[in-house]
Amino acid sequence: MTEWNKDQWGSGQGYQPVSGVQERFAPGVSQPYAPPPNHPPYPPTYPDTKSPYEDDRFKPKKKVNDVAFLILFVLQLLGFAALSGIVISQWISSGGLGGGLGDGSHTGSSVTLNWHTVYLLLLVTAAGLLLSSVYLLLARLFTRFIMHITLILSILLNIGICVYYWITKFYSGAIIFTVIALLSIFSYWGYRSRIPLASLLLQVVMDVAKHHTSVYFVAFMALILQAALSVWFTFTAIATYAKFTPGNPSCNDGTSCSSAKVAGLIFFEAFSFLWTSQVISNVALATLAGGPFGCWYYFGPRQQGEMPKHPTLSAFARASSLSLGSIAFGSLIVTILELLRILLNAARNNADADGQPVEACLACCAECFIGCIDNMVQYFNKYAYIEIALYGKPYVRAAKDTWRLFKDRGIDALVNDSLISMTLTWGAYAIGLLCSLFAYLYLRFTHPSYNADGQYTAPVLLFAFLIGISCSLTLSCALEAGVSTIFVGLGEDPQVMEIRAPELFAMIAQTYPQVVQGIPRV
Repeated sequence: MTEWNKDQWGSGQGYQPVSGVQERFAPGVSQPYAPPPNHPPYPPTYPDTKSPYEDDRFKPKKKVNDVAFLILFVLQLLGFAALSGIVISQWISSGGLGGGLGDGSHTGSSVTLNWHTVYLLLLVTAAGLLLSSVYLLLARLFTRFIMHITLILSILLNIGICVYYWITKFYSGAIIFTVIALLSIFSYWGYRSRIPLASLLLQVVMDVAKHHTSVYFVAFMALILQAALSVWFTFTAIATYAKFTPGNPSCNDGTSCSSAKVAGLIFFEAFSFLWTSQVISNVALATLAGGPFGCWYYFGPRQQGEMPKHPTLSAFARASSLSLGSIAFGSLIVTILELLRILLNAARNNADADGQPVEACLACCAECFIGCIDNMVQYFNKYAYIEIALYGKPYVRAAKDTWRLFKDRGIDALVNDSLISMTLTWGAYAIGLLCSLFAYLYLRFTHPSYNADGQYTAPVLLFAFLIGISCSLTLSCALEAGVSTIFVGLGEDPQVMEIRAPELFAMIAQTYPQVVQGIPRV
C-alpha cells in the first residue's frame, strides 16, 4: 500500500457528495486522500445514496437533554466562583499578591506566590503552545518514524518503572508493572503491524484539520480556558489554605478556622476543577466531531458546496446548550472516578508511611483497578460524545448506541489501536519537560523575592510541567477527535469512507474486513 506522505489538495476533480448529487467539476480543488495516479482506486462496494441528515444527524430535536445534570453543573460552578471570590479577595487584602514581570526588584515582597508567578505561568503556556505546534508539524512529516520511536519508548518506560519498584522494594507496584512490562513486550509485534494504518489515518485527519482552521481555533480556545481554570484553581486553593488554616491572621477576625474546613473546601474545589475541566474538553470534542470532522465525513469538503455554513459554530451551539447536560453527565462519572483514585493514592501513601505493607498493597491494587475503569470509561465516553454531537442524543442513549456499535460492528478492533494516542501522549510528556526547564531558567535568572530560598521551585516546576502537558494534549485531542469521528462514521456508514478516502478505506478493508461488511445501521 502506497504510503500517505503528502497533502493532495492541488487542482483537479472534486468529491462526489454523499447525498447522491451527480459528479461535478470543481476547479482548484483536488480529490483529497485519493490514491496516487499509478495506484488504482479501491473498487466501490456501496451505492452512495444516503443523506447526511438521515436519523436527525446534524439536525437534532430542539430539546435540552439531561437537565438535572446541567443544573447541578451550573450550581457547582457558581459555588466555586463564589468561594473563590471570598477567599481571594481576603488573600489580596492581606498582601497575598504583589510583584510583576522581570527581575527580583519587580517581584514584590510577598512571602508567597504573587503576580510574578502568574506571568511566569502565562509565558509557560505560550511556550507550550509553540512547542505543541512544532511537534504536530514534525508528527505530520515523520509520522511512521515517530510512531516507531514512541512505541519503543513506551516499552522501555514500563520496564524502567518495573525495575525501579523492585529496587526500592515496592513489591505490590513491582508485580503489577512486571505484568504490564511483559504484556507490552509481547504485544510489540502486533502494535508494529498496525503502524501503517495508524500513520495513514493520522495523516488524513491532519490534512482535514489543515483545511479547517476552526479545528485549531477550538483547540486553542479550550486550551486557554483550561490554562485559566488551572491558574484560577491554584490561587483559590492557596487562598483557601491561607484564610482557614488555624494560626493565620484572618482567624483572629472571628473566622472559623480548622484543618477539617480546609480539607473539605479544597476537596470541593478539586471536585469542581476536575468536573469543569472535563466539561471544557468534552465540549471541544463534541464541537469538532459535530462540526468540521463530521461534516467532512458526510458532506465532503466545503469547496464542493454541500457542507452547511459555519459547521463548527453550529456544533458548538448544540454542544454548549442542548447537549451540555449530557456532556456534564458523562464528565461527572469520570470526575468521581478520578477523585476515588486520588483518595486511594493518599491512603496508599499513608499506609506506606505508617509501615503497613498489606494495607498499602490493597490500596495500590484498588487504585489500579479504579484507574483501569477510569481509562475505559474515558475511552468509551469519547465515542458517546460523538454520538451526542452528531445526533443530539441524551447521554444514556448515546452510551447504549456506542456499546452496540462497538459490539455489533466489529469496530472494537479499530478503536483499540492506541498508537495515535501513544504518539501524541509522548510528545506531550516531552513538551511538559521542556516547559519545566523554561520555568526553572526563568526562576533562576529573575530571582523572585518569594523564592529566595528556593522553597517554591518544585511546585512552580510541577505546574509548568502540567501546563505544558495540557497544552500539547489539548491540541492532540483535536486530532484524536477527528480519528474517533471517522471510526464512528465508518461503523455506521462505511460506504462514505470509500468515497472520502479510498486508500484509507482499502487499507482498513484489508486489515479489518469485518468493519466494512455493511452491517445494518445502529
